[in-house]
Amino acid sequence: MSLADRLDTVRRAHEPIVPARAGDQPQTRRVDPFTEVKERVHQGLIDSLGPRLYDPHLKESELASQVRQTLQEVIDAEQKPLSLSDRTRIAQEVSDEILGHGPLEPLLRDPEVTEIMVNGANSIFIERAGKIYPTAARFTDETHLRRIIDRIVGRIGRRVDEASPLVDARLPDGSRVNVVVAPIALDGAILTIRKFAADPFTDKDLVSFGTFTPPVRDFLWACVRGRRNIIISGGTGSGKTTTLNVMSSFLPGDERIITIEDAAELQLHQQHVLRMESRPANIEGSGMVTIRDLVRNALRMRPDRIVVGEVRDGAALDMLQAMNTGHDGSITTVHANTSRDSLSRLETMVLMSGVDLPVRAIREQVAGAIDLIIQQARLKDGTRRIVQITEVVGMEGDIITLQDLFAFDFAAGRDENGRFLGELRSTGIRPKFTADLHDLGVELPIQLFAPPMR
Repeated sequence: MSLADRLDTVRRAHEPIVPARAGDQPQTRRVDPFTEVKERVHQGLIDSLGPRLYDPHLKESELASQVRQTLQEVIDAEQKPLSLSDRTRIAQEVSDEILGHGPLEPLLRDPEVTEIMVNGANSIFIERAGKIYPTAARFTDETHLRRIIDRIVGRIGRRVDEASPLVDARLPDGSRVNVVVAPIALDGAILTIRKFAADPFTDKDLVSFGTFTPPVRDFLWACVRGRRNIIISGGTGSGKTTTLNVMSSFLPGDERIITIEDAAELQLHQQHVLRMESRPANIEGSGMVTIRDLVRNALRMRPDRIVVGEVRDGAALDMLQAMNTGHDGSITTVHANTSRDSLSRLETMVLMSGVDLPVRAIREQVAGAIDLIIQQARLKDGTRRIVQITEVVGMEGDIITLQDLFAFDFAAGRDENGRFLGELRSTGIRPKFTADLHDLGVELPIQLFAPPMR
C-alpha cells in the first residue's frame, strides 16, 4: 500500500467497533470526533518513521515496536486535550490501520469471536458461541475494504482481482480466509475469516462443551489406538476439524504421522509429525498441488498414520486405497449431513477421480476401508455436538450395512435457554471390531456399551 493510500485511509472517519447484541440492527455511522487528531497523528508517524514503514528488510515485530513507540511520542505531543482512554483508542486505531487489518483487528483479538463475516463495506457479522450477531464495525468504503483484503492475500504471495475473483488464504496465525470480489460478488467484496485457536481445544474441553461424553471419549481413544479407519462427517461449521484435532492427539507418540490439509490447522504435539499443505495454481495457472497429489506422495514416505484435513474430490479414491493396503488408523473428514450420506459422498468423490469403476466395486472399497463414522452437527442452540457414531459392518448385496453404536438423545428436550439437555448415549450394541482391538492390546470395557437407563 502506498504512503498516500495509508494516509487517505486514516483520514476517513471510523466509529468505535462494538459487537452488537443479538437482535440488534447494524447501527448508523456516527462522526468520529477524533478524525482530525488521527490525521495529525498519522502524519506525524509518517514524518518520524518515513521509509522505515516500507523497509522490506525490517522484521514485522521490529516495525510494530517502532510504530507503537513513535505513536506514543506523537500523541504525547498532541495539543488537543485527550483523556487516557482517548489516547489509547487513537493509538490503537492508527496502529491497526498501519500494521493490522483495520476495523477487523479488534474482532480478531476477541477470543470469543470464532468467525468474522464481511458482507461489503457496511455490513460485518460475527459468530460468538455458535450464534451470529451484527456488529457496529464498518469499513470507510469499498476501497478501504479492498485494501485490507489485498494486504491479507498479499502477505502470502496471492492476489485477488477481476481475473481471479476467488481466493482461499490464511492469516499468519492460521485463521482461514475466503475472499470473493467483483464481478462475482455483486454487492461489494465478501470476506469470511474462520479464526484459528491459538490454544487448541482438548478432549476435556469437548467434554465440558457437551460435544461428547467421557465414555465416548474413552471409546474414541480406543479406536484411534486400535488403528481403526475413521471418517468424521458433518456440515460446514459443525466442528469437524476441532474433533479431528482432538482425536489426532490420541495418536501414539512413537509413530510417523503425516498430516495433509488445504490450510494447515491441525496442531499435533507428537514427536514425529510431518505436515503438508496443498497449493493453488499461480497467476499463470500452473504449479497447483492438490490434496490427491499429497495423499499419493504420502504413501511413499513410510507413514504409520495419514491424517487428511478433508477429502472433497478424487483424493477419496487414493485415501480408500491407502486404508485398504496396510495404512490402518487413518482419519479424515467429509461434508455430509448423516452417516449414510457420508458414504454416498465418498462414492461420488471416487467417481470424480476419473477411474471408471462399477458402483459395487466402489462400495466394496468403502466397506473394506472405513471402520467408523463420527457424525457431527451444529444444533439449533449453537452448540456443536457429535450426534451419531456408526460402525461400518460390511456388505449385504449391493448395500453397505451400518449399525449405530452411539446416538444423541434428542428426546431429553431443552432447558429454559433453549439448550439441548440430551447427550450421546450408547445404543447397547458392541462393535464387531472389538476382537480386533483386543488382538492389538486395546480393551473396550463392557460398561461403555451399557444400554441407557429409562
